[in-house]
Amino acid sequence: MSDEALLPLLHLDDTLAVVDKPAGLMVHDSSLARGETDFLADRLREQLGRPIFLVHRLDRATSGCLLVAFDRDTAAKLGQVMMSRDVEKEYWAVCRGWPAEERFTIDHPLDGGPGKPQKKPALTQFVRLATCELALPSQGFETSRYALLSAQPLTGRFRQIRRHLKHAFHHLIGDSSHGDGRHNRNFRMLGIHRMLLHARRLAFMHPVTGARLVLTAPVDAEFAKALALFDYAP
Repeated sequence: MSDEALLPLLHLDDTLAVVDKPAGLMVHDSSLARGETDFLADRLREQLGRPIFLVHRLDRATSGCLLVAFDRDTAAKLGQVMMSRDVEKEYWAVCRGWPAEERFTIDHPLDGGPGKPQKKPALTQFVRLATCELALPSQGFETSRYALLSAQPLTGRFRQIRRHLKHAFHHLIGDSSHGDGRHNRNFRMLGIHRMLLHARRLAFMHPVTGARLVLTAPVDAEFAKALALFDYAP
């Protein structure tokens, strides 16, 4: 495996790993792959020379913390942890507009995606971290407003953060499926071509050692370029 194909690891032990997933890489083969042949699970299996069991998923365009296990028993235990309120998942997202409240919650049921029409409860907590106003005309205004958000999904529905932001009319920037094309083009003109959703932080209890793991994934160059618009330093 070439050095370019190696995946950065935020944590590695005998039973599990937390990978820093790059934006644009699919996690595994599925009906959404559409002829894709490069998958994170396959790369990691070759890189580490051991079986890989995915504990959760990230969309192709999302970057950041991804948890995997090396055996079925650990994967099952981690799956229970991820379903509980004992896990902390924090995402960074850039959206159109300025949410009125610094802290707000979106409680809006979502279906399970293609072929899964049944709607289930979906809850996401948001914190507005920073705002900016750019000299880019939009809908009759001379400027465009954007916000940097911290998002904590308390349920695990299909594309939950992306769809909740659309529901609130604060579309995620760079989202070609649920976003706003005009604002996506604004950011492409700024040299930012990726979807601005990043799994920033993952904290959970290790199912074997009982220790609490807290992992943080750095942003890539394009996301850093977006952060610079907000003059935000965590």
